[in-house]
Amino acid sequence: MLSDEQSQKHITTGSGDLNNILGGGIHCKEVTEIGGVPGVGKTQLGIQLAINVQIPVEYGGLGGKAVYIDTEGSFMVERVYQIAEGCISDILEHFPHSHGKSSSGQKQLQPEHFLADIYYFRICSYTEQIAAINYLEKFLGEHKDVRIVIIDSVTFHFRQDFDDLALRTRVLSGLSLKLMKIAKAFNLAVVLLNQVTTKFTEGSFQLTLALGDSWSHSCTNRLILYWNGNDRYAYLDKSPSLPVASAPYAVTGKGVRDAASSNHKRVRVT
Repeated sequence: MLSDEQSQKHITTGSGDLNNILGGGIHCKEVTEIGGVPGVGKTQLGIQLAINVQIPVEYGGLGGKAVYIDTEGSFMVERVYQIAEGCISDILEHFPHSHGKSSSGQKQLQPEHFLADIYYFRICSYTEQIAAINYLEKFLGEHKDVRIVIIDSVTFHFRQDFDDLALRTRVLSGLSLKLMKIAKAFNLAVVLLNQVTTKFTEGSFQLTLALGDSWSHSCTNRLILYWNGNDRYAYLDKSPSLPVASAPYAVTGKGVRDAASSNHKRVRVT
């Protein structure tokens, strides 16, 4: 049996400021929704988490694997490789004397090893998405080292192809309950990336998360990514135990990092 301490593990986002407002990072046993406008870095953060969950235990990570369910085709292997290289670079910088002690340690700290431990599913319709989520329980039972499931993005096909709104709400509600059950049963984090849409409220247009009304109870935590001028910020909109807070972050060549300490070229990405 896992101890309570182990079950409360976090997955680092790559940004200390972002980790701080999240209470240490992305929590296992919980569902976290991450929403934002195109180009603000949702997919970048999703990929970063798929890499960071694999940081070996001896370097302060979970040593787990990732499931990445891609509904939009935004998962780019070249970018995953870059982010893996950035993660390895940071590990070697923080643990300069521990690398190379064993051949297994050397093998773990290779970008190819990180890529191989992401189970990738490309989803092209809402029916495929329903089938994939229903299949997850069996898959995770056979791959017990998975510590994060990322869906990028969770509402895309339901917005495009689903005309029956009442049925859509029921289906999404059922999927959300299944994902919450999976997070708890397999002691892993579920991260749902979501798009932003415009809603007319009280005489003005406001940005809101896609399918927000039907999806509002589906997550334990909700993080909103947004632009403030040319700077990226994350806003913790919902949490059972943490206060509402915001923090700047950067998307660099190496991945998601702190905004203030970023000396790398920033990139505008999806």
